[in-house]
Amino acid sequence: MAFPPQFLEELRARLPVSEVVGRKVRLTRHGREFKGLCPFHNEKTPSFTVNDDKAFYHCFGCGQHGDVISFAMETEGLSFPEAIEKLAAQAGLQVPQSSPEERERAKVRSTLYDVVEQVCAWYGEQLRQPGGRAAYDYLRGRGFTDETIAQFRIGYAPDGRGRLLQAMEGQGVRRDQLVEAGLLKMPEGGGDARDYFFNRVIFPINDGRGRPIAFGGRILGDGQPKYLNSPETPLFQKGRSLYNFAMAREASRAAGTVIVAEGYTDVIALAQAGLSNAVAPLGTALTEDQIRLLWRVADEPVLSFDGDTAGERAALRAAERALPLLQPGKTLRFMALPAGEDPDTLIKSRGADGFRTVLSGARQLVDVLWQAEVSAARHDTPERRADLERRVNGRLAQIEDPGVKYHYQQTMRDRLRELFSVARRARQGGFGNQTGRGNRPDFAPGLRSRGDIGAMKQLQERILLATLVNHSDLLHDSHEALNEISLQNRELDSLLQVILNLAATTPALDTRELQRHLNQSGYERSLGTVLHSQVYRQASFAAPDGTIADARTALDEILARYQRENMVADRVAAKEELAGDNNESNSEKLLELVREESGAGGL
Repeated sequence: MAFPPQFLEELRARLPVSEVVGRKVRLTRHGREFKGLCPFHNEKTPSFTVNDDKAFYHCFGCGQHGDVISFAMETEGLSFPEAIEKLAAQAGLQVPQSSPEERERAKVRSTLYDVVEQVCAWYGEQLRQPGGRAAYDYLRGRGFTDETIAQFRIGYAPDGRGRLLQAMEGQGVRRDQLVEAGLLKMPEGGGDARDYFFNRVIFPINDGRGRPIAFGGRILGDGQPKYLNSPETPLFQKGRSLYNFAMAREASRAAGTVIVAEGYTDVIALAQAGLSNAVAPLGTALTEDQIRLLWRVADEPVLSFDGDTAGERAALRAAERALPLLQPGKTLRFMALPAGEDPDTLIKSRGADGFRTVLSGARQLVDVLWQAEVSAARHDTPERRADLERRVNGRLAQIEDPGVKYHYQQTMRDRLRELFSVARRARQGGFGNQTGRGNRPDFAPGLRSRGDIGAMKQLQERILLATLVNHSDLLHDSHEALNEISLQNRELDSLLQVILNLAATTPALDTRELQRHLNQSGYERSLGTVLHSQVYRQASFAAPDGTIADARTALDEILARYQRENMVADRVAAKEELAGDNNESNSEKLLELVREESGAGGL
């Protein structure tokens, strides 16, 4: 909404900049100004000044400049209306309403805040009652302490219809207010209102000022849906809200980033481990409004996804959603969790430092887009390379900021040039060299420098099998090519055949089921030599925490090498056969094979 200029002038006049800034920054008076350490960038010598006479702040280090309104927006992640509302309350001013309709909506919203707060407190009380014991045990079973439960105001919606309405009417809340707040629902065919949440653990969802505006509920026991969010209301639009945003805002500024996890319990587990800068979308893919909200507190938010195929698809969807919004300095990063892990389990197994280690390896948005397109199809012919270039350019066309688009185009052109040159070298024999390392699977130096599977045949056969076992999603796409190869080690070749037979008969084969079957089939010892730390040191993509994209790229490269070796073997056999029966016709065929070898670079 638009605010009258006279109101904004009065607001600025009533609130000295030093008073607002002084709540966040330790200021020291220097003549008619104040100085302090800039809250927008790390510095050791104060370059941040505040001038009450001119009603602005300015940093000579990073260039940030503004008034009390922009300071509240920048440091607290508030929208313009939210900043006005908060500052007006501090200044003792009534926010003007632009129309009778807006005044009525504001009155309804103000009343609903109180209603939702009362309900939030009631849910919290129910958790501590005997009827909430199962919900409390569930939370403690997840590892949450009483302090954490209290911090996030987690509660319980009891089973039994009408409990909430009865309790709230006793506190003076009307039925229509509960319906308006999304806490009661009216049956379509008529009849009494029903509680929206019952027999669920309740997670309050707060707005940017920390006020509860909605709830998420997890069912206890069996039933669907497992998680349920409040419907949209005058207070709550799920595409514009993030779980834990208010609490994570300050922590995110201190940490330099904000972590986007999948759900409530992931966020709570991270906060309890000391990683308070985590938020979660509310049951939907990340929206444009949520991305902009994240950028208010961090230039490069990190999105956490499972390190499997579904996680890669989710990461790509988020990257696609962000492309048109990118601005200089504003982007997303992507953290792939080890297979089978979520933030909660990762912290339990590796601790907060282990989570931070995985976080430090988060990929840039440009890398996610690049890997998605390179992995989507082969690029071993001119037509396929042209198609890859077309798809990449189609992605870049979505970027609206001309500066960002230019640099993406430069980066992608360089990568395409390098990829095609690496492919050329690969066709000429060997895995290539180190120049393409940034875009290629992570082979250990000793393995790559030989450029030859034969030199370390058994180890590379173990690498191939480890890749297939730990990334079983790749089996179906590569099944035909894998059937064409034979391993030199008989035991490992037998293991490969069992894996391929099982993949052919079990469409939904996953890694855990595959390992169980192999162990039960007598391949426990062979599997132990394959799923070994030595293998993972040589080829990190083959490990359980390697990404599916890196594993797919590596598998394609390994299979291509086998294909080249088979071609060489076929030609050698053909040459020997032709040379053994020396006649004019065979001599011509032999000469043609020699020409083919020369033209193919010795293949």
